[in-house]
Amino acid sequence: MKKLLFIFSVLFLMVCFNLQANAAFVEGLEDIPLPEGLSQVENGNLSFGNEEIRLIEAYLTSPELMFKQVANFYEETLPQMGWQIKRQRKGKILFEREGETLEISKESSNPLIVRLTVKSKL
Repeated sequence: MKKLLFIFSVLFLMVCFNLQANAAFVEGLEDIPLPEGLSQVENGNLSFGNEEIRLIEAYLTSPELMFKQVANFYEETLPQMGWQIKRQRKGKILFEREGETLEISKESSNPLIVRLTVKSKL
């Protein structure tokens, strides 16, 4: 019985590590997942920060996804990472977590361009 429990434990850990290894995150925002079908715009990041504040901006693009699909992904995923939805408007979602805001906004529809902005609340 102990041997069987050990085997299941090892298999469980292998699955967990494999899922984490395959998970993609937004460069510069390592705690914000990158939905499948979106890619990050190269050289599209802006980053500023010090010990008290930070401002990070990243752009994502997809020739096939619609903003609603991206919004649904983040509405389901980010609350699991501690972000709370504060406001939703057409083409824009605002989240808050631990003194920071995350704004996800549609910049263009065809192709889809999404801007992610994380900034400290002052």
